[in-house]
Amino acid sequence: MERRNISAVNEFILLGFRGSEDFQILLFLIFLFSYLLTLTSNIIITLLICLNSQLQKPMYFFLGNLAFLEMCYITVIEPKMLANFLTQDKAISFVACMTQLYFFIALACTECILLAVMAFDRYVAICNPLRYTVILTSRLCFQAAIGSWISGFTIAVVKVYFISGVDVCHSNVINHYFCDVSPLLNLSCSDKGMAELVDFIFAVLLTVFPLNFILISYICIIKSVLGIPTTTGKKKAFSTCASHLTVVIIFYGSTLFIYARPKAIYSFDSNKLVSLSYTIVTPLLNPIIYCFRSSAMKEAWTRTMCRKRET
Repeated sequence: MERRNISAVNEFILLGFRGSEDFQILLFLIFLFSYLLTLTSNIIITLLICLNSQLQKPMYFFLGNLAFLEMCYITVIEPKMLANFLTQDKAISFVACMTQLYFFIALACTECILLAVMAFDRYVAICNPLRYTVILTSRLCFQAAIGSWISGFTIAVVKVYFISGVDVCHSNVINHYFCDVSPLLNLSCSDKGMAELVDFIFAVLLTVFPLNFILISYICIIKSVLGIPTTTGKKKAFSTCASHLTVVIIFYGSTLFIYARPKAIYSFDSNKLVSLSYTIVTPLLNPIIYCFRSSAMKEAWTRTMCRKRET
């Protein structure tokens, strides 16, 4: 069996979702609609936060970062995915595949850290409301956001470096709808232990530690909320955290399923379905979750529309 370094492969074939031509067109329309809706809603959130002084707060600063991240996230994956629904040629060049893999990993890592930072924001707002503006200064928020982005893109360099060093055999067919870590490593016919170890270590660092930080933050939040004497106060406190907690459950739930399930039930077909939850569904739901539960976002939208009508 011929063995060659993965970087010697000129192109890969993305199998995507197999089915009849009519089924492919149906999927194209569904995912095109979700892509445009996700882009539009996240652009609206970003613009609302930038244009409304009432939203110039740490919570919405981090939400703006998350909205921008989600726009990048889906743009890395969906355009090629949509193109593959309409063509028989599902090839992707090595450079394009590694580029897609790099930005996918970088943005996923950044989101893990950013969600933990947003949990800290909610912790301070609930548990130390009088010191909120003192603790979460503009400088600290900017540093936290930049640190999340730099960490994610730096980790991606390391992971892609080790993945690109494995050897593949005859097959260059990737049983997925984008260039992901596991499907690429599955092509290897050499010792891929180092690449898998690096992937596992960073998966632990970026899943277990941020998730534990989020859990600890919410334990403290729950204790603080339970100490509020009025029912109205408790509901108001919980409502400020509900959106973030919902996003965390969706994102980490699907991520943990991918990394933590036993190999005995591992299947690339089920892997593709689960991957949809954090590559397509989560970016679509995030703006809906935050906008519908945030009265400040609704008011900002109303003010912006009123100003537009007046002009």
